[in-house]
Amino acid sequence: MYVKDTLPNGVRLITEEVSSVHSASVGIWVKTGSRYEKEYNHGISHFVEHMLFKGTTNRSARKIAEELEAIGGSLNAFTAKEYTCYYAKVLAENLDTAIDVLADMYFNSLFEPKEIEKEKNVIMEEIKMYEDSPDELVHDLFTNAIWPDHPLGRPIIGTIDSLKKMQSTDLLEYCRDRYTANNTVIAVAGNIDHKNVFDQICGYFGNMPAGVPAMESEPPVSGATVLMSKKDLEQLQICLGGPGLAQDDKDIYALNVLNNVLGGGLSSRLFQEIREERGLAYSVYSYQTAYRDSGLFTVYAGTSPDNLSSVLRLIVKELLELASEGISEEELKRTKQQLKGNLLLSLENVNNRMMRLGKTEICFDRVITIDEILNNIAAVDLQAVKSIANQLFVIDNLTFTSIGPVIQKDLSLKDLL
Repeated sequence: MYVKDTLPNGVRLITEEVSSVHSASVGIWVKTGSRYEKEYNHGISHFVEHMLFKGTTNRSARKIAEELEAIGGSLNAFTAKEYTCYYAKVLAENLDTAIDVLADMYFNSLFEPKEIEKEKNVIMEEIKMYEDSPDELVHDLFTNAIWPDHPLGRPIIGTIDSLKKMQSTDLLEYCRDRYTANNTVIAVAGNIDHKNVFDQICGYFGNMPAGVPAMESEPPVSGATVLMSKKDLEQLQICLGGPGLAQDDKDIYALNVLNNVLGGGLSSRLFQEIREERGLAYSVYSYQTAYRDSGLFTVYAGTSPDNLSSVLRLIVKELLELASEGISEEELKRTKQQLKGNLLLSLENVNNRMMRLGKTEICFDRVITIDEILNNIAAVDLQAVKSIANQLFVIDNLTFTSIGPVIQKDLSLKDLL
């Protein structure tokens, strides 16, 4: 069971005690990401994340890297489109050290100009590495094709051009505006005591400025298009999909069930039909991405250029069958059990517990409990799944993107089938 406290300045602390383990995981979650960027500072959220590891007034970058590793712990971070997270996992007896290191990074990072220039080169190499991974790049191409004029349509990492322009003052100003108490959630799970953690968090975060809530961007407007990018590859990387559901939509659990049946695992329809039965792809799957006011549903496959039409026809066939006929009672029962099993097994890792606490609080302003999730999964029925498939899987609303040796212009999706 979790415990939640809110400091007077608005910082939220959520803890979950797991007395059966020897470890603890702590994360500082910030309600900021690429969605909150302008075109001129595209990629700054990710850049700030990097810079918090580059030295503070108390620790060098090497000291930050060594301090938790020296006690068998780990330290990491990631930037998403609507939030950023800095987290550590340690033996429970070393939780104080983990919090101290994270708080030092959070409040005392130097953002030295010479380190910023050095880190620009690191991120530029990261961008180049990403561009050399077409199976990952095609997903960003897909998102940008649907939301070309919205921050959610841009890649989190930024571009080389936007990166070159950023200076120390830009990063500091961004942190001042976004790294505020009302945007900060601290989640801790493991063999811990809430009172002890609360006292320590108050000591570090109690005087943090509350901040002024930032203006939220408008929901993106989705379009449907075909976009094929030429690259000298053996395979064609493809994405097909369209608008999905926002994270708090009443049908989000029905969509989770639908996604799992369609392309969520080895027993899914897409995997069995396209890979196992016909051998047309090595990797094929579907996924749904939900944001606070919008979402996407995506099918991905990597296939030979000669198989493009066959693979696309099979994907569209499955989508239309789900829209017209729904899923079977057996599929519903099996998928519910699979989702339940995956969720409960994830609880054996304190890092997963911490992530669930922090993510749901930062996204929904409340913790979504395991019981609530399980009850919502159990409540999904056949009609709800069919209804959401009928709503989302409309041919004229679907976008197709590809990266590979095949490129044709001025085509519709129907032309490719």
